[in-house]
Amino acid sequence: MASIIEGYNYDIFISYRQKDNKYDGWVTEFVDNLKKELEATFKEEVSVYFDINPHDGLLETHDVDASLREKLKCLIFIPILSQTYSDSKSFAWQQEFCVFNKLAKEDQFGRDISLAGGNVASRILPVKIHDLDPEDKKLLENELGGVLRSIDFIYKSAGVNRPLRTNEDHPQDNLNKTYYRDQINKVANAVKEIIAALKKHNQQDGEVPKEVVNTNPEKPKNLKPKIIVASFILLALIVLGYFFIPKLFKSSEQVEKSIAVLPFKSLSNDPEKQYLADGVMDAILLHLQKFKDLRVMSRTSVEQYRGTTKTTHIIGQELDVKYLLEGSFQKFGDDVRLIVQLINASEESHSWAKEYDRNWKDIFSVQSEVAQTIARELYIIITPKEKQLIEKISTTNMTAYDLYLKANNYLNEYEETHNLSFYQKATTFYKAALEIDSAFAKAYTGLARAYNFRYYYEDYFKENFLDSMLVLVNLALNFDDQLDEAYFLKGRYYRINGHIEEALDNFDKTLEFNPNNYQAYNNKGYLLTEVIKDFVTGIDNYQKALTIIRGDERQSLLQNLGWAYLDCGFIDKAKYYVNEELTLSEDSAWYFNELSWIEFSLGNFEEALRIAKKAKDFDSTIFIYPEAYICLPPDYKEEAYLHAQEKVERFKKSGRLDLVGSHRVGYYFWQMGKKKEAEYYFGQQIKIGEESIKLGRNIAQVKNAQYDLAATYAFLGDKVKAYQYLDEFNTSNVHPLWWVSLFKHDPLFNSIRKEERFKKIIHNVESKYQAEHEKVRKWLEEQGML
Repeated sequence: MASIIEGYNYDIFISYRQKDNKYDGWVTEFVDNLKKELEATFKEEVSVYFDINPHDGLLETHDVDASLREKLKCLIFIPILSQTYSDSKSFAWQQEFCVFNKLAKEDQFGRDISLAGGNVASRILPVKIHDLDPEDKKLLENELGGVLRSIDFIYKSAGVNRPLRTNEDHPQDNLNKTYYRDQINKVANAVKEIIAALKKHNQQDGEVPKEVVNTNPEKPKNLKPKIIVASFILLALIVLGYFFIPKLFKSSEQVEKSIAVLPFKSLSNDPEKQYLADGVMDAILLHLQKFKDLRVMSRTSVEQYRGTTKTTHIIGQELDVKYLLEGSFQKFGDDVRLIVQLINASEESHSWAKEYDRNWKDIFSVQSEVAQTIARELYIIITPKEKQLIEKISTTNMTAYDLYLKANNYLNEYEETHNLSFYQKATTFYKAALEIDSAFAKAYTGLARAYNFRYYYEDYFKENFLDSMLVLVNLALNFDDQLDEAYFLKGRYYRINGHIEEALDNFDKTLEFNPNNYQAYNNKGYLLTEVIKDFVTGIDNYQKALTIIRGDERQSLLQNLGWAYLDCGFIDKAKYYVNEELTLSEDSAWYFNELSWIEFSLGNFEEALRIAKKAKDFDSTIFIYPEAYICLPPDYKEEAYLHAQEKVERFKKSGRLDLVGSHRVGYYFWQMGKKKEAEYYFGQQIKIGEESIKLGRNIAQVKNAQYDLAATYAFLGDKVKAYQYLDEFNTSNVHPLWWVSLFKHDPLFNSIRKEERFKKIIHNVESKYQAEHEKVRKWLEEQGML
């Protein structure tokens, strides 16, 4: 449909996020009402482009092609600003808002035009349906290059922030005191003013209006003295700006805000003093992680570069960051020396460096100063909250601080080696620090982390499972209610004890005070995909974690993400992350193990076993779990039995509990006629399952315990209990692909497989999987990821 002005395809383009129209069709209703208002406002017909059909080629899955650019060739662009619109990754933002902004600036009218009354208006006419988050408003204003001005359709009351509806013309209840009809009229009138100005501009076509032509100009005044004075003023401002605002004279090129803090070197000849350099490095790293606008690699990501000979350029490439911070530290008596340098890794050039010679008691202010200086160098705006967080002093007692740093060093050694002597030293030093300063919050969280690692399996079935960890983190939060590591450990406690909402709340608190905490994103990803079964949000959290982690732990994160995609049926994406794991680890045996799991999930059980054996060809120490044989014919029973025996021995040696596989071991013993041993393992699975449900442990949260109990009781002939646990298993929102495949072929259910009740449960499980698969597919399309 043609525009009022020749050369344009539409008068108005309505831009919005598809998700904002799904709930109640607000955008569709708005467009319909606007069209009616425009008919009553304009003599001629005004054309409006509105992508009402989610299948017309303008989904968030497509690139901007020629057809969309033609549709964007319009006079006025109306974005529907919601809580989700200002998303720099979304299609509406990238390919509609930003593209129109650029096109409008370059066409014959320009984006900003003069109205009849002398005011200036933008051809981008925002309609706001929610109060926006500060960061969203900032994003909009940065793109617009000025203050956001919009026509608001927001219904506000206590705790309410939603779009105003047509039937809510009772402004006394609305804090914004607006009528829907009045706001529609304002939009139409604004459109009329803009189009009138554009038509006038078009008619003049660049001619000089007659009324401004002066045929008898006055004699020009002598402006020389004024010019001289103005020049001096301008020169003074430039000089002042050069000295007092140096950033204005740096390149206007946008700085990529990503950094890694490499392990600091100790300048002392005593290797026992390395813990001090590590402590200063950790503190600066944690300060930098507080900046929301800075992407900071985790501590585990950089440890691999301790003592490396790699160039800064290579390290920057491997970590996917533009900047590196190197440092050296020495403490001699009460004096300390810290040397830091910020390096542009891509250019292998120094951006900033400084040497600090201070007293030991000033180390906290030095660490904060370094972080804030780096932020300024990278053009990061430090919020008052961020400044307050990094200037907070954890303890005023330097002896307690030194003990705390030693404890951290020993705890890191214990987590790496499992050597109990390191655990004992770590806890001794944490407790010594607390004896000196009982309000030292970080010493409490260090002790809590040690208890978590030490007693996880030993106390797994105790009712007070890791309660000491909760007590310690609550003590820490009593002294510092902004301590991100305390919230993270509290989230971990609630996660492993089955309190999912409390866990998520604490992980969100962690990210509020440390937006670069990859473990919080990773734990949220796990809970959302494995327990809540919200794969969209879970995958999104895994993706966020992936941007701030390299090194050894990246492999497990890639595995989590690959499994999440596999669980909801996106095989190509799962294989992509398996290949990424291989690139990182170069472990072919691990690679084939992963491929084997993919085939098992697809129900290709013999192919899965073949690939698992191929993994063992690469590495003879690889263990093939007996579960790999569970859906195979009896021909494999001797082979499966041997692997079941091997599994029993492995778990005995490790001291770990076989939480989800004892009944499988029992099944293979039963097949070999060893019924007494089989009954022992079936009994062990029943005990583990029922205790896990009673105590809310992890395997009960994800319904593993319920499934395994149902399978065990079905095999043992107790149908009542088998269906009891199957019904509980079926309460899960979604079951992953591998479980659907296993459930349909699991031999432990053979005694009830043909019963209608069982068939109905299988059908229900499969239907819920298909629904989640479709939900994820749509989301991937919206994100342009499919």
